[in-house]
Amino acid sequence: MSNPQSHKPHDRLAAVLSTDMKAVNTMIRERMASKHAPRIPEVTAHLVGAGGKRLRPMLTLAAATLCGYTGPFHIHLAATVEFIHTATLLHDDVVDESKQRRGRPTANLLWDNQSSVLVGDYLFARSFQLMTEPGSMRVMQILSNAAATIAEGEVLQLTAAQNLSTDENTYLQVVRGKTAALFSAATEVGGVIADADEAIVKALYDYGDALGIAFQIVDDLLDYQGDTGTTGKNIGDDFRERKLTLPVIKAVALADETEHAFWKRTIEKGKQEDGDLEHALELLHKHGTLVSTQADAKAWAGRAKTALAPLPAHDIKDMLIDLADYVVSRLS
Repeated sequence: MSNPQSHKPHDRLAAVLSTDMKAVNTMIRERMASKHAPRIPEVTAHLVGAGGKRLRPMLTLAAATLCGYTGPFHIHLAATVEFIHTATLLHDDVVDESKQRRGRPTANLLWDNQSSVLVGDYLFARSFQLMTEPGSMRVMQILSNAAATIAEGEVLQLTAAQNLSTDENTYLQVVRGKTAALFSAATEVGGVIADADEAIVKALYDYGDALGIAFQIVDDLLDYQGDTGTTGKNIGDDFRERKLTLPVIKAVALADETEHAFWKRTIEKGKQEDGDLEHALELLHKHGTLVSTQADAKAWAGRAKTALAPLPAHDIKDMLIDLADYVVSRLS
């Protein structure tokens, strides 16, 4: 019987890039080892072993392969991208006081906040060591800029997430920081390491940027209409954590006085009562903001696909186009 999973574009990408992905996983295991602090491999092995699609490092390998790269350093860059991602996850779970990630207990729950923060710091440091090895100043600029942008996006979210005056532009800035920055860096460095033409490098950057934005909008939507079994998150976690995401930002913009008071009490003041989540969902449906947010996600996926136009015909290009469609198909 054929595996239904194999029709998913990221599984097809993983199959095509399997030799390189094995090399990336080996490098991740080697570089997260620590002679002096056994807690480091314990914590990272828990997170890295939780599965996950390894989408970001795969994007680096895909971009490099698509551009005809034959050297060894795309492996280093893919591992760098995964280390930056894993470091941000460790820190995020502490900031959000999360108990679950990918359906498993978070590191901060199994160990403690100190371990999660410090091991996250270690992985960031490791990522900087790794990114120097290809010897490309431009690659280091792209990845170190991405690391700074991610941190900036997370800090911006702290102030924007519970402030009802946060608009769609600020939301986009947060998303570009905390999510899209690493997607676009992952695809861009694949082109740079392959010494691709500037128009191709720009196309890869634009693809990663738009894909990352679509990915995060979908994630925020699934929080209000997803299936817990599939997403590993409970419906309404963002509401309970008072995170102002796009469906709510749109609903606040359309709210009458009573509705505005409801959002102020639940999101800004954090005074939530039984039945509030249900009422929030009623308001999102009343104003059609789940539907309009879904349209935004599809528009960004469309931009991602359009961005790839300058790239040569290639099986991997087709898979990247399919991947943009798949990201938004999680909503159906």
